Amino acid sequence: MAKEKKKGGFIADFKAFISRGNVVDMAVGVVIGGAFGKIVTGLVNYIINPCISLLTGGVELDQVKTVLQEAVKEGEEIVKPEVAILWGTWIQTIIDFILVALCIFIVIRAIAKARAIAEAKENAAKAEAEKAAKEKADAEAAEKAAADAEAAAKAAAVQDAILEIRNLMKKN
Repeated sequence: MAKEKKKGGFIADFKAFISRGNVVDMAVGVVIGGAFGKIVTGLVNYIINPCISLLTGGVELDQVKTVLQEAVKEGEEIVKPEVAILWGTWIQTIIDFILVALCIFIVIRAIAKARAIAEAKENAAKAEAEKAAKEKADAEAAEKAAADAEAAAKAAAVQDAILEIRNLMKKN
């Protein structure tokens, strides 16, 4: 059996892909995430780091480094740049990561709680509907049982009347 060729081609497939809701949602998330990352970096650089600098006696975190090789200069020109381990910058990056992770955790936790509350309300509504349906079915069953009992009583009364009539006819 030969494979059927898809109609539409590359452009139609791309159009279908890009117009899906989850792709657009993902793009919005990436843009907002990038902006959020800049906000967190600003928080670390402009608020947290100055506070750390106060605690460390004026040493700025982004200036903390271990120089492995000094820069080589010929006059004012740098021939060979400095080679250093930038511990302070690395610590800033770790603080950025921790803050972003904390914020994402808080948002995800809030969403999970909101979903749990909505699910609990939905389950309660379903349980209430099921309870009402069961009560209705029980009431209908009770009505049917009462009607059946009444019909059985009438049938028994009719049979008793027939037997009484037969007994009267036998006596006469």
